[in-house]
Amino acid sequence: MKKYLAFFRLRFTMGLQYRAAALGGLACQFFWGAMAILAFGAFYKTDPASFPMSMSATASYIWLQQALLTLVSMGGIDQEFFNVIQSGNVAYELCRPVDVYGMWYARSAATRVANAFMRCMPVLAVAALVPAPYGLSAPPSLTAFLLFLVSLALALGVVTALGMIVYMLTFHTISPRGVRLIAVGASDFFSGNIVPLPFFPEGFRQFSELLPFSSTANVPIRIYTGDLYGQEMLWLMLLQAFWIAALVALGKLLEWKELKNVVVQGG
Repeated sequence: MKKYLAFFRLRFTMGLQYRAAALGGLACQFFWGAMAILAFGAFYKTDPASFPMSMSATASYIWLQQALLTLVSMGGIDQEFFNVIQSGNVAYELCRPVDVYGMWYARSAATRVANAFMRCMPVLAVAALVPAPYGLSAPPSLTAFLLFLVSLALALGVVTALGMIVYMLTFHTISPRGVRLIAVGASDFFSGNIVPLPFFPEGFRQFSELLPFSSTANVPIRIYTGDLYGQEMLWLMLLQAFWIAALVALGKLLEWKELKNVVVQGG
């Protein structure tokens, strides 16, 4: 375990060096968040009672979504692993006296945490200053906030495990672009990154919540806004833990199959 924590620490420290990229991402996230909130605000003015979430909760959802984008979105997949596979440098990874899956998992999670660390607080600080109902509201209680943090850690575990499956599937392809586009598109839709899941039709929403993508951004953000509580919240948090175990097991199986047959040419 110490060696994987060391990989996490080293990659986290390295990720903090990309400050210019973080600033560029901040500008994009502020703009995107503001445009999404203004669009929802226009719809809310027609008939506020017909929406499943209040305008304040929806605005908080969008701001948190933007602040945590690199942490719990499949868009945070690390390009370095694709380059390692395509270039054949995976041979050097196999020479290390550690499990490749565990090493990549730790490094991938660290990259996500480092990127979010530089972007999260500025977004939340500015969003908290925006007048209600368009700004970031406080969570309904301290308990809800603590459960939000627990669920956020579980969401990180799920999205990192999903990313590992994408990396392993790349061994079967000439280019990772197709696998990556499909994974990011499915995740953005079913995790609520495009439209929050409570806005989906009832039957389709229940189906979407069973998918692993829902266990990323959807669950922790809805806990923070107060839209998710009680038995439904506990059920979805248990589902997060289940998906971590299932996806890691699937990823390990793919690793065993792919690395057993990998061939690296060159001298």
